[in-house]
Amino acid sequence: MSKIKFGTDGWRAIIADEFTVENVARITYATGEWVKQNFNENLSVVIGHDCRFAGDLFMKTASKVLVSQGIKVYQANSIITTPMISLGAKELNACVGIVLTASHNPPSYNGFKLKGYYGGPLTSDKIAEVEQLIPDENKIDLSTVQLSEMEQKGLIESVDLEEMYMEKIKSSFDLDAIKNSGLKFAYDSMYGAGQFVMHKLFPDMSFLHCEYNPSFNGQAPEPIAKNLMPFSNFIADDGGIAAGLATDGDADRIGLFNEKGEFVDSHHILLLLLLYLHKYKSMNGKVVVAASTTPRVVKLAEKWGLEHDTVQIGFKHIAQQMINEDVLIGGEESGGIAIKGHIPERDGIWMGLVIFEYMAKSGKSLSSLIEEIYELVGEFKYWRDDLHLDENLKLDIVEKCKANAFNSFGKYNVQYVDTTDGYKFILSDDEWLMIRPSGTEPVLRCYAEGKTLENAKDILAACKSTIGVV
Repeated sequence: MSKIKFGTDGWRAIIADEFTVENVARITYATGEWVKQNFNENLSVVIGHDCRFAGDLFMKTASKVLVSQGIKVYQANSIITTPMISLGAKELNACVGIVLTASHNPPSYNGFKLKGYYGGPLTSDKIAEVEQLIPDENKIDLSTVQLSEMEQKGLIESVDLEEMYMEKIKSSFDLDAIKNSGLKFAYDSMYGAGQFVMHKLFPDMSFLHCEYNPSFNGQAPEPIAKNLMPFSNFIADDGGIAAGLATDGDADRIGLFNEKGEFVDSHHILLLLLLYLHKYKSMNGKVVVAASTTPRVVKLAEKWGLEHDTVQIGFKHIAQQMINEDVLIGGEESGGIAIKGHIPERDGIWMGLVIFEYMAKSGKSLSSLIEEIYELVGEFKYWRDDLHLDENLKLDIVEKCKANAFNSFGKYNVQYVDTTDGYKFILSDDEWLMIRPSGTEPVLRCYAEGKTLENAKDILAACKSTIGVV
């Protein structure tokens, strides 16, 4: 059997290659053993799956393993988002939450995420403990476990996590203000798990790609600009949509568009949320961002006297601080953001509703709100290229970064390098470039920020030329 290793956010593999019933059983067995070693009573796990192929099969496989270990299973009764499992783990006092999802990865992948009882990602040290318990072979004869029999014994209980999540939204947002604002909003689920709850909450909203399609129409459901051109055109062609929200496959990441159909990246979303929460809602707390995030978030926190920290990429690092400290907002470049008053978990739908509420209550367009941000931190643009490279070339580039081989990228001179995670080359007060291998995919990520979009893309072009990638 292959070695199972967790990446930045869970274990992911290609369905029917490494992501198999046997391997799901192995990793679930380790999870169950970890639960028994770390909890003394009320041993329970909440589990669910998103829209990916064979999600129900893998959920039932995991359920069979857990009940055979004497652990109660709260099983989602419908397709769910990752935040629904995290909320369920907290509300049901479960020891662990399991989400069968590969999040934003291509349709051929599925994955296995672990959530803590507090409603957020299981921390790195605990993940490492689970990894050590994964057996070389599946130890459970799955054919001998009858789920219907386990339901009768009370070891499996069906739960409506979607309804639980909807009730939390209804008690946390002024939905009437959003619905009666006169503003028209749109939503693109990218064929992901967010479509069901959004249809129920906002039946009159404009929807795109909100049908069940486990192949995601061949597109990786990652809410970044290049993947969302149909949504951009949909908004631009309509002419009356105030803002568009997009979420990834398991709806924990956010993508956003303004009234012109222009993409609003996560750096701008973080700044918008911070402005609304602190300036207009008078909320305080620490600001925590991942290393790939614009430095302008930290600058704004400093401007307002808010404590801040920059951590490694991977939301679990942000969640760890949210669990133990008074954190106002935590977020990363990839669109994973969490705020005070909710679970310590990124949640694309939740963040989108905060923005919609902000617009409804301020009466301002998204472009106007962003102009207010620029008055505080200056105008900027951002772009990212994902380079699918030969593994040897990728490793060679990373080794060169490690050896400080790059003092400049074309006309852009390096002032200093931040190595919190990957290699962030600070080029000027307003420009930076980052090179980092992905923790979940076989790609080298290159990020850049400049005063204009052309500036950011020019930095990336200089980067590719310097590292030898056409």
